Amino acid sequence: MTLQLFELVGTDAGRPFSPYCWRTRMALAHKGLDHGSIPWRFTEKAVIAPHGSDKVPVLLHVDKAVADSWKIATYLEDAFPDCPSLFGGEGGRAAMKMINSWGDIAIVGGIFPLIVADIPSHLGPPDADYFRTSREARLGRKLEEAAAERDKAVVAFRRALEPLRMTLRAQPFLGGAAPNYADYIVFGGFQWARVVSSFRLLAEDDPIYAWREKLLDAFDGLARKSPGFAV
Repeated sequence: MTLQLFELVGTDAGRPFSPYCWRTRMALAHKGLDHGSIPWRFTEKAVIAPHGSDKVPVLLHVDKAVADSWKIATYLEDAFPDCPSLFGGEGGRAAMKMINSWGDIAIVGGIFPLIVADIPSHLGPPDADYFRTSREARLGRKLEEAAAERDKAVVAFRRALEPLRMTLRAQPFLGGAAPNYADYIVFGGFQWARVVSSFRLLAEDDPIYAWREKLLDAFDGLARKSPGFAV
């Protein structure tokens, strides 16, 4: 298999949970490209260092290594032009660069304090220690302190999603009638949360919840079949 993807996992090698790896997983499925999965853990940085990165996703294709989910998406678009387009043209690619940044800040950044305390239970001891130390430094507080505030914090997170909600009231997907890479950027964060945490981010009557359900079922249920919580 010419495409191999390094993906973040914990003690369960069949439970990939990085939001960025999920963006790439969905992009590969959209393109109809088969790939192998190489499990990778937080403390295995030396494994991917030869490929020019210290974090995943990293995509290997023949003699090339591409790191970073956005760079991987643009690489797939250019390397496989005869497969379905992720961007729908250069204008779409340019616009999605902004959505990619918004996904990093508002989606991944917004979800992070809500689920961060649930992640160490999925990790082996060395990775759990690394994760706790590095993420508490990022938060400036204990993981448990963030968890104690999440019932209140999720209200502000849901409110911040109103531009997404308004769009999905007008059309089925961010890509219009069918999903494209804009959808996968945002979905990656929600799938990350679903895989690692039982905390409910969305109310069931939220249009974003219905959109997420459709993407869970996309590509023969690729994301739904991955181990996760029913939230």
